[in-house]
Amino acid sequence: MEIDLRFFATFRDAVGEKERTQTFDDDATVGDVLATLEAEYDGLGGQLLEDGTIRDQLSVLKNGRDVVHMNDAGTALEDGDTVSVFPPVAGG
Repeated sequence: MEIDLRFFATFRDAVGEKERTQTFDDDATVGDVLATLEAEYDGLGGQLLEDGTIRDQLSVLKNGRDVVHMNDAGTALEDGDTVSVFPPVAGG
């Protein structure tokens, strides 16, 4: 299946583009997508997952909805879904 990926802020810098479409297995989950991205891009290694779960303070959306309100890293994906990845936001 094809998944549209969107990257923001420092993650966009690490990937080198704002958006891309990538093919994954039909039974892929959000966690599978994030693990694949960590393996493909040195700048993302260890930034997305920790012990198989989405790292704290990271925002990952499936079709505009935060996956923490679904099944977190285990959230199932379907062909044509969009996964957006936002790094932690710092402020003061």
